[in-house]
Amino acid sequence: MEVLKNKKIISIGIIFVVLAVAATYLVVQQFNNKEEIVELPYQEFARRVEAGEIQRVFLSEGPQLKGTFTSGESFVTDNPRNDQLKELLLLKAVEVEEVSQQYTPSQIVTFVAVILVFGILAIFLSRQSSRQTSKEYDKMSSVEYSSNQEKRISFGNVAGNQEAKDSLMEMVDFLKNPEKYEKYGARMPKGVILYGPPGTGKTLMAKALASEADVDFMAVSGSDFVQIYAGVGAARIRSLFKKAREKGKCVIFIDEIDAMGKKRDRGGIGGSDESDRTLNALLTEMSGFKGSEGIIVLAATNRLDTLDEALLRPGRFDRQIEVGLPDINARREILALYCKDRPVEETLDLNALAHQTVYFSGAKLENLMNEAAIFAAREDANCITQQHIDRAFYVVVAGEEKKDRSSIEELDRRITAYHEAGHAVVTKLLCPNNRVTKVTIIPSTKGFGGFSMNIPADKMYQTKRDMMNNIKVALAGRIVEEIIFGSDNITTGASNDIQKATEILTAMVKRFGMNESIGMINYDVLMGHQGTDQRLIEVCNQQMNKLFTETKEVIEGHMTLVKRVAEALLDQETLNEKDINDMYSEYTKETA
Repeated sequence: MEVLKNKKIISIGIIFVVLAVAATYLVVQQFNNKEEIVELPYQEFARRVEAGEIQRVFLSEGPQLKGTFTSGESFVTDNPRNDQLKELLLLKAVEVEEVSQQYTPSQIVTFVAVILVFGILAIFLSRQSSRQTSKEYDKMSSVEYSSNQEKRISFGNVAGNQEAKDSLMEMVDFLKNPEKYEKYGARMPKGVILYGPPGTGKTLMAKALASEADVDFMAVSGSDFVQIYAGVGAARIRSLFKKAREKGKCVIFIDEIDAMGKKRDRGGIGGSDESDRTLNALLTEMSGFKGSEGIIVLAATNRLDTLDEALLRPGRFDRQIEVGLPDINARREILALYCKDRPVEETLDLNALAHQTVYFSGAKLENLMNEAAIFAAREDANCITQQHIDRAFYVVVAGEEKKDRSSIEELDRRITAYHEAGHAVVTKLLCPNNRVTKVTIIPSTKGFGGFSMNIPADKMYQTKRDMMNNIKVALAGRIVEEIIFGSDNITTGASNDIQKATEILTAMVKRFGMNESIGMINYDVLMGHQGTDQRLIEVCNQQMNKLFTETKEVIEGHMTLVKRVAEALLDQETLNEKDINDMYSEYTKETA
């Protein structure tokens, strides 16, 4: 095919060159063969007419008259445009021919040849431009995908989320043994959506599925199909599924599918914009192939609620599998997996570390072990120790400690110490199941002036009391500032605490129905996710003031412990879990 195409281009080029040479030759001949023409003044022309020396005149509307002498020579003279000229010439026995324009045969041939050359050139360039445009469009509409063929990944590399793994391993069996399911009339799910928080291993599971089934893996991102050019996104969808059909059995993985699969009823805009055309193309393609073809479409998203309902219906994405944050057992498995190929000290307690890393995703746990490995490499240690992991833990959560603290004023250190002491003490008093693993007044690279590390218990649900106590812990720092330094000297250090407290309280009132005056109404459903009103603001403000007062009473009743912790922070800058527990135990014995 390519050879025929090249021959056609060569033939067109030869024809073009021949015509160009022919036209050039005719033009040159025209100039070479051009006879000598005498330019004759009109008075001389009139005299010669009287003398009978003019044989023929060609009358035209042009500015000049052409003719020949009786001797055969040609002449040209001015045209007087006189109506009686023809009659005068005829009376003198001059042959008169009326012509519109005088063209010689060679001029006509030259003109035609030039027109043909330029016409062929225009057609050739037009076709080339059309081909180039077509190539550019084909290039834009062709989607690039990545594959994991270089590194084989199995479900053994994926720890935690056992239910999600079991569901995907069933699909591996579908691909390997389709006849077993055909016996019962079962069809393979066309699509599976993996949803959950970032970093929980959705992409890793998709790669493991393709590797276990030993089929091709085609990974793309939802943003690859969001284009400013009309039709390109839809064309890329068609191109992707065409390539998948050519491969036969394969896994198509669309990461961040919410970039192209959002609901189509956004403010009544309708389905005419480019993203909707792309989504429609995906819906059509997924309806168009059969499960027996061995193509599985996997998608991942952090926002399942934003996806179009047509995308989630049976026959398209048949299954929605949650890939959530790992529980304590899963965290232990993940940590063991990341310690497997690293030199870790034998006494390292992974169970304690799993308890410490509540709400850590798989990616965050990997980052934790990587940071610990970096610290061990810096020190050229024999292995990764508990100290390295502890240091890495606080780097991941709060950032590196600032080395130069000479510019920090003593008053700022005191404010920070009492602020963090307030958080730590209220946590020990109101949340006995929470662990305060570290309290420091050393500023970090993430912008913290200090922090109190509060690790909650690993629970499936949060009670109303838990949420209210979390609000009180967040308010404690500002309350201690107000008690110790006065209401006029409170600082901006509580901005994150106030934000956290407001988010918890708003969720309690708007989403969870935990306020008696508002009742069990979900305001997100009633007024939209951004909706609020004055009544809601008043209720939240009243509840926050009540919690503020209750927290203040708790702190004032245990100010001795607050001051003890604050003074220890000013002296040591950092207190660990044992230091906090020892001071709390000693205080409870004194007040018993």
